[in-house]
Amino acid sequence: MSLVPYALTRPFLFGLDAERAHDLTIGALQRLQNTPAQMLWHQPRVVDPVSVAGLNFPNRVGLAAGLDKNGRCIDGLGAMGFGFIEVGTVTPLAQPGNARPRMFRVPDAQALVNRLGFNNEGLDAFIGNVQRARTFRAAGGLLGLNIGKNAATPIDRAADDYLACMRGVYPHADYVTVNISSPNTQNLRALQSDEQLQWLLQRLLERRAELARDYGPKPVFVKIAPDLEEEQVKSIAETLRRHGIDGVIATNTTVSRHGVNHLPNGQETGGLSGAPLLAASNRVIRLLRAELGSAFPIIGVGGILRGEDAVTKIKAGATLVQVYTGLIYRGPALVPEVARALRR
Repeated sequence: MSLVPYALTRPFLFGLDAERAHDLTIGALQRLQNTPAQMLWHQPRVVDPVSVAGLNFPNRVGLAAGLDKNGRCIDGLGAMGFGFIEVGTVTPLAQPGNARPRMFRVPDAQALVNRLGFNNEGLDAFIGNVQRARTFRAAGGLLGLNIGKNAATPIDRAADDYLACMRGVYPHADYVTVNISSPNTQNLRALQSDEQLQWLLQRLLERRAELARDYGPKPVFVKIAPDLEEEQVKSIAETLRRHGIDGVIATNTTVSRHGVNHLPNGQETGGLSGAPLLAASNRVIRLLRAELGSAFPIIGVGGILRGEDAVTKIKAGATLVQVYTGLIYRGPALVPEVARALRR
């Protein structure tokens, strides 16, 4: 049933400004989730269980962070058949993000450019939304909560924001993702450097040890960029392993415009996602797998528009995958297509 409404609504949505279409979609999902209308996009979850980082995932397909920044639509999105959903990025304080317009489609490349800048309603509102979600997790779906820093926080105080977010989201998460790779918050990617990353991870894991006494141990993942040089990837891999991080998400959006700079909207400032990101993301996954060995969890994200794209991520070394831009172009049908391809 999900195919019919998306085939009807996509021309309308693509006739709107990209962020306006996004806001309308999120608003509709929030209002209609857990009502009979949810059957319009409900799809049975493909069963393909796998154990990763001590968690039992119902299947290998997740929703990447960024689509539901405030955690408003966990149940509605979960009805599309995801095994896990990641929401955020959340920051301690609410912030508007960058000036509009700040999201652009590149249809000829099945891509998006965004420079949103962690726009969100803040930690308290985020936690309230997460607590209201019920059906997705009751049906076995897993929930990741993605944390970041406020734009106004100096980079040398970034750890304070991450610690505050960790303390807030930890009791409500199945896993926590530390986002240090968005290109749309000034200097954020500097946290991927050796010294900065080691300092941040040390403090976060100390905070997790404190929280685990009350809420039990929960995995912490780190999300990295696709624009890293080979030596940078190797260094990050060594840091993650040395500090006992549970997994890595590869990758965030790219600042490269290879293959799209001649297309309308292709030169807009921001992070590029969608089909052009596939090769760059897979390159980082291969490098990580070579450095981290066969058992270390890697979540592959970037450029999945078909089931076959997801298979290339598994072959590159990913353990699980996430989608975002592909969902915009393909609609909910992408989720079971990817899940079936990976189960095969």
